[in-house]
Amino acid sequence: MATFTTDTTEGTREPVPLEVAATARARRRGLLGRAGIEGALLLTPANSVHTLGMRFAIDVAYLDRSSRVLAVRTMRPGRLGLPRPRSRRVLESEAGTMERWGVRRGTRVIVQED
Repeated sequence: MATFTTDTTEGTREPVPLEVAATARARRRGLLGRAGIEGALLLTPANSVHTLGMRFAIDVAYLDRSSRVLAVRTMRPGRLGLPRPRSRRVLESEAGTMERWGVRRGTRVIVQED
């Protein structure tokens, strides 16, 4: 299991558990069929997401090639997100968690593989 942190200097933050969806099949499945997620899911490569068929609202962070956050959005179930032109990865988690973790526009997400 991988983890991630951000480059923000606001106190010390615990690493967040991270699942990585690097295959086409894993990216298609994403968070569909789940009642929630402990931590976050990283879709790579990806530049857009949808919440059709999802059971809960999610926070979505669009990352560029250097893993810097381009935008963070909260999406309710049944929505179709627009592609982000410079996005290379998408980080998904339960709604409300990105703010708590310090993931906001301009921060860099640092992934540690186990």
